[in-house]
Amino acid sequence: MPERTLHEECGVFGAIGVDNAYDVVMTGLAALQHRGQEGCGIAYADAQGELCVDKGPGLVFRVFAQVTPGSHPGRCAIGHVRYGTSGGREADNIQPFAFRQGGEDYAIAHNGNIVNASELKSAMGRRGVLFRSSSDSEILGHLVKMSPHGKAAISAEALSLALNQIEGAFSYLVLTPDRLYAARDKHGFRPLSIGRIGDGYAFSSETCALDAVGAQYLRDVEPGELVTADASGLRARRWSKYRRNALCAMEYIYFARPDSDIEGVNVHSFRKESGRILYEENPVEADMVFGVPDSGLSPAIGYSERSGIPLETGVIKNFYVGRTFIQPTQQMRETGVRLKLTPVRSVVKGKDVVVIDDSIVRGTTSRQLVKMLRDAGARQVHLRISSPPLKHPCFYGIDISSEQELISARLDVEEVRRFIGADSLAFLSEEGLLRAGHRADLCMACFDGNYPTALYSFR
Repeated sequence: MPERTLHEECGVFGAIGVDNAYDVVMTGLAALQHRGQEGCGIAYADAQGELCVDKGPGLVFRVFAQVTPGSHPGRCAIGHVRYGTSGGREADNIQPFAFRQGGEDYAIAHNGNIVNASELKSAMGRRGVLFRSSSDSEILGHLVKMSPHGKAAISAEALSLALNQIEGAFSYLVLTPDRLYAARDKHGFRPLSIGRIGDGYAFSSETCALDAVGAQYLRDVEPGELVTADASGLRARRWSKYRRNALCAMEYIYFARPDSDIEGVNVHSFRKESGRILYEENPVEADMVFGVPDSGLSPAIGYSERSGIPLETGVIKNFYVGRTFIQPTQQMRETGVRLKLTPVRSVVKGKDVVVIDDSIVRGTTSRQLVKMLRDAGARQVHLRISSPPLKHPCFYGIDISSEQELISARLDVEEVRRFIGADSLAFLSEEGLLRAGHRADLCMACFDGNYPTALYSFR
């Protein structure tokens, strides 16, 4: 079986009340490129107030390579970077999606996964609704059109009614020629932040993109909240009385950039603290500790500081090699791992090493890494993982669809250690994960199987 790395579904960015909003959103999307590389798009209001959409497959600066700065002078836009889980990877599924209602155009960008999508699509299909894509992200637009306000221009009331029919993980940006709406699901699975940029506002899946465009962070959109931004400023309303702060734990562990702050916690600081706790829970004696780039680097710093074991650079990542799990043969996949991660032979030779990684999915990449370190002369290899064991599929936007993909769903820690070939193996506890962020709640369904929502036809 091919190795799978973890992938988040999408990232969204929007701006309103700023000159050349198209350019601002393009920059914001580039800062969110780590959240999706398969396609991207921008919906914007042009100088005449008409809503337009540009999108295509590939990276941001490739899709928009021919855009001249300042050539789109409108003052509002939203954008999206995509990694396709729901709906596949066809070009028709690239967002934003455009709609028309009550004589007004609007566009929608979505990050997350709707767990009752099949039920909603079936119900709408019986009423004659035609979908242009296989993505669940198109659902909100049709629900708005089918609401009691459906013949009027889009409004916060119509959006609130539609949002109450959707279950799952989502951050939505909705754009009209003169308004921008931002909504977050009632469980708070996916992050969404608000920034001030000049006299206008920016909305982003991560604060790193707000920094990239020079926006000042204001606050997060709250779970179950709908925020409206226009020439009058910001207005907020609750579309759901229910609220839970069950942010996806993998945002902190793996997906978000280290320089982002999510719900008041810096991602690098969270990962560094998780490394300190990881040592407290699973100490070992060794000559050096190092992290697997990129998301293993911050916890390795914490592990080193807490243990006193010197921090080293034991492996180097080649940033110009694509994902290894798509290679068609096992030999090619193993070659891909060797190209992507290379031990520093002169550093690890004859040493007992502690290797920090963020997670283990199938285990084949970890197994190959341990073998490469031994081949490079490492005497002992101790593997430490800065998250609990992945045992359950995710239905909220992470590309883990089956327990068959997860080695820890089938084997206990000792059996995984033997498969990987490490001298020792240990994972961060769920309690340690919460301690790292000083949090009382996170969505940890991929670790403990406790899903915050009903799963409908997914189970």
